Amino acid sequence: MIRPVTCTIDVPQSRERVFEHLEVLADHERFTDHFLVDWSVSGPRSGVGAKARMRLKKPGPADWLEMEVVAAEPPARSVEESVSAKGRRLTRGTYALEPTADGGTRVSFTLAWLRAPFGERLIAPLTRAVTRRANARSLRRLADELALAALDPDRAEQPDKEGKR
Repeated sequence: MIRPVTCTIDVPQSRERVFEHLEVLADHERFTDHFLVDWSVSGPRSGVGAKARMRLKKPGPADWLEMEVVAAEPPARSVEESVSAKGRRLTRGTYALEPTADGGTRVSFTLAWLRAPFGERLIAPLTRAVTRRANARSLRRLADELALAALDPDRAEQPDKEGKR
């Protein structure tokens, strides 16, 4: 199997504030839309049972993902699982939030492959490198999003491009 990939970033916001932002699955679109596009959400707005469907931005045939939040331990951890590659890929993404000495938060995101298509397993180092790069960029964009929300507290209440809050 493919070894998990973990990316980490420190942000000045508290764990509670970061978790509050991460718990709304629809908010993930803004910091992952460089590689996950065409989002639609269903189920509860946040927490366990929140669902999203999106497409992996890549050449070739469309690769749709069905994602669901399967566990949440406020303000420390949120776990989502996704099925893609026509059911041949099953991944688990875990956000772990740890307080830092200066009152901020260390955000770690780990993506683990529970099942992967044979071709991806053959090129596991490349799969991991592409995933690490995309997820590291997502965390940098999350940090930017949190910084913008700190400057404009109403930002979190503004509707997204489809008019949802």
